Amino acid sequence: MPIVRIEMLPGRSTAQKRELVRVITDAICNIAHTTPEATTILFSEYSVEDWASGGKLYVDQEDEEDD
Repeated sequence: MPIVRIEMLPGRSTAQKRELVRVITDAICNIAHTTPEATTILFSEYSVEDWASGGKLYVDQEDEEDD
């Protein structure tokens, strides 16, 4: 049973998530030879205060873009 975890910042619409689920499920089924029923996709959304890249919190990177 494949489990796909998608971690991202919030802001995607339900329609975008539906499209991600459709495309990812199709790819997993085609490549891993499994079924949609056996495929699980989990979304985890993190706030900008809980995400860091390049040694800086994302919230601080946004502040720099505004300068």
